[in-house]
Parts: sequence; structure tokens; C-alpha cells
Amino acid sequence: MNNNLDLLQNIRDNLKDFSKGQKLIANFIINHYDKAAFMTAAKLGDIVGVSESTVVRFAIELGYDGYPKLQKELQELIKSKLTAVQRMEVSSNRINEENILKSVLQADMEKIKNTLEDIDQTSFNNIIESILNANKIYILGVRSSAALASFMGFYFNLIFENVKLVHTTSVSEMFEQIIRATKGDVVIGISFPRYSKRTIKAMQFVKSQGATVIAITDNKQSPLSEQADYSIYARSDMASFVDSLVAPLSVINSIIVAVGMKRKQKVYETFEKLEQIWDEYQVYEKYDNLDPHKKVDY
Repeated sequence: MNNNLDLLQNIRDNLKDFSKGQKLIANFIINHYDKAAFMTAAKLGDIVGVSESTVVRFAIELGYDGYPKLQKELQELIKSKLTAVQRMEVSSNRINEENILKSVLQADMEKIKNTLEDIDQTSFNNIIESILNANKIYILGVRSSAALASFMGFYFNLIFENVKLVHTTSVSEMFEQIIRATKGDVVIGISFPRYSKRTIKAMQFVKSQGATVIAITDNKQSPLSEQADYSIYARSDMASFVDSLVAPLSVINSIIVAVGMKRKQKVYETFEKLEQIWDEYQVYEKYDNLDPHKKVDY
């Protein structure tokens, strides 16, 4: 079976071909996918009244190598479907409330590790070259992804003279700001589950205009990836109702550093000028000696 199909629809379409036990599993997943995604094969079997081996065979019947692959696909799928209330319900079973700090930090570390293992270096290199050769660079990101877009925009403005960070609260405002994006321009769209329709529609539009579209998102099935010329994926997750975007931020940081290294002389000259401005207007706290803790007599 085609694993690229919506998993729930895939299960529905093949329900009639399943055994009695597999139908019990299928119906539970269809009706309680948010809970099933974080159950072991043994736990899922106990819940529906079948053996662990039946759960494993069900996953194989769907075309997966084993239950962990099915579980991973289900977890990726549900991130775009869960409501905020469901997120809180699911996360309450995953987070150790006695040590929330440790649970969240460990989960973030795991997402960075998984991102590093899956990252496509060729796509990364193509993205860097596209950005460096762009006539103009547009950066799109709304809702929780707005912070990521703002971070990228801040540093890109120190490196390039042709950057536009799209600020918007509506679809119409977004289109007004990208109306001139065309061939030779690069548009970077950033979105993670739950995916922003505004960002997706904007990417569809600029692609039709001939612009090069770059997606920073979480997986190949993301609707942003469908619109992009180049995509790079970072594992995201949910910590209760909060989007965990540590890995996406790390990937964006890597992009900033890579283009900065390619424009090293330009960046150096920019920061030389900025340091003078920062000193003149006292933007940052400044120490008169190398030891910030040493007492200074005035």
C-alpha cells in the first residue's frame, strides 16, 4: 500500500480486507488516532483485545516494515490534525509532571538528533546557493512560525540588502507584500503543524509568478513541501499546547551561518560599521577592560 496516502484514509479504504482482529485495531486508530499514536504494540493490543503479534501483522499489512514505522507515520500525521485541546490531552500522558523541565529538554534534544540524522545535505546546499543568487529574498512565517521568520529576517538583513520579512495578520496583507515576487526572487516559507493556510496559499502564488520557493517544514508530506522547489526538514513536536521549534531554529541558524560564511567580507564590513553605531548610541553595555568583574574607578 502507498504510505504517502493519508494514513487514516488508507486504513478506511482497506477495512474490508482486514481480519476480525485487524478490524478492531483499524477502528480504534480511526476513532482514537491521537491516543494510538503514542501506544506500544502491546498496549494497543491490550486496549482492543488482540495479541501484540496481531498489531505487528496489521502494520505489515499496511505496507510498513513493522509497528514502529506505522507508529512514526501516525505521529507525523496527527500533528497537523490535533486541536489544542487534544494536544494537551496527549502530552499529559507523555510529560513527566514531576520534572517538566527535564522532560521537555530531553524531548528537544531528541528532535535535534533526529533532524541531524535525516537532514539532506544536497538540499541544504541548493538552498544556500539559491539564497545567495536571489535578486530579492522574501521570508514568510505566521503564528508560532513568525518567531522563526523574524529570527531569520533579523540576521539576513545584516547580510543582504534585498530582504523582505513579510509581516501580516491576514491573507490579503500577505499577498500585497509579495505581489512583486517573480523569477529571480527567492521566497522562504516556514510552517510546522498545524500548518498555516496563509503561508501555503502565498507559496502557491509566488510559485505561479516564477519565484524560487524554499520550504522549511517538518516532512515530505507537508503541504509546504508540495509547493517548494527546495525543502529542508526539521523535526518539530508539541510540548502540551506549545509548539516545540528548537530543531527548526537550529536548521535556520545553520542556513544563516552558511550564507554568512559565503559573504564573510560583506558581513565583516557591516559589523564594523554597526559596532561604531552601537558605541555611539550606547546600544549595548560596554566594559572598558577585558575583565567585566574588575572594579573600575571613575
